[in-house]
Amino acid sequence: MQETKERLKVIQKEIKSAKIFLKFPQLEEELKQHDLEMSTEEFWSDQEHAKKLSEEAGNIRKTLSEWNEFEKEVQDTEELTEMMDPATDIEAFEELKKSTAEAEAKLSKLSVQLYLNGKYDKNNAILSIHAGTGGTDAQDWAEMLMRMYLRYADIKGWKTEIVEKTQEDEAGIKSAEITITGQFAYGFLKEEHGVHRLVRISPFNSGGTRETSFALVEVTPEIEEHEVEIKDDDLKIETFRASGRGGQSVNTTDSAIRITHTPTGITVQCQNERSQLQNRQVALKNLKSKLVALQEKHHLETIEHLKGEHAQHSWGNQIRSYVLHPYQMVKDHRTDYETSQIDKVLDGELDDIIEASLRSEK
Repeated sequence: MQETKERLKVIQKEIKSAKIFLKFPQLEEELKQHDLEMSTEEFWSDQEHAKKLSEEAGNIRKTLSEWNEFEKEVQDTEELTEMMDPATDIEAFEELKKSTAEAEAKLSKLSVQLYLNGKYDKNNAILSIHAGTGGTDAQDWAEMLMRMYLRYADIKGWKTEIVEKTQEDEAGIKSAEITITGQFAYGFLKEEHGVHRLVRISPFNSGGTRETSFALVEVTPEIEEHEVEIKDDDLKIETFRASGRGGQSVNTTDSAIRITHTPTGITVQCQNERSQLQNRQVALKNLKSKLVALQEKHHLETIEHLKGEHAQHSWGNQIRSYVLHPYQMVKDHRTDYETSQIDKVLDGELDDIIEASLRSEK
């Protein structure tokens, strides 16, 4: 019994430390101010601001309730230890030990938030996937990754929007860009930035040969428009018709937009919106997010210092291998995290891999 009491005391101590680290009094005051503003009649007159504030208030409320409810659960469990005699209440004592173990596991999960304290970690994320060399196999792999991240976002309760997707004739995609909206979306997904490698028996050739495919995943935070300025002279803007699989046109006008930032070589495109203007706005917003992420990576104060062909260097950063043959394994090369449950990983169960990566950085 004494050991269980000590374990519960440690959990309580960790909860108190976490609430101090997360600045709970400040969060409570922020939520109070947000609630006051949201109760005013003119609140929804500015839809963009109202949406952003509502989202922020919801995230703060979730953080406060998660930790406060958890603290209450542990306190209730501690009180049970004072009323229990392990010699006579054997069944109840076993249940108490189980509850304590569950509390330790929950603390470990919640504590991941403490690693998400970067400037943009709370932001929404823009996730881009690009098929590497390897033809149809690589394109199919890119589509498998897109499905994996859509499933992961669904598991986390985040919203997703496919901004751009370039289908290929036989199978798979050449590229895709997804906006992911949710608390700490960028903080978690930034761990996925890099090259992902797949080894399997190719389903696309009759010889049944083992093939290695690559795809590049890029993750940037969604940012406010005013956070970065881009010179018009640095932009190359092209229009084209949105197309589906097999080159079929899904739009009779040149509404899709491709924007290239000439100093860095970064290219974004959008074909998901109804009008050329809307596609241009989304593409420009995503370009700014990519530039800010690159700016942060190189610790630069201004965008002007970002020069060179960014995309070429990105392919050198291989972070994870997914092996389907001759054995099944996922291995993260940054942390040496391994699992044989590759089906679960490809179905979006990424928390363990991502959390291992977050913890390894601290």
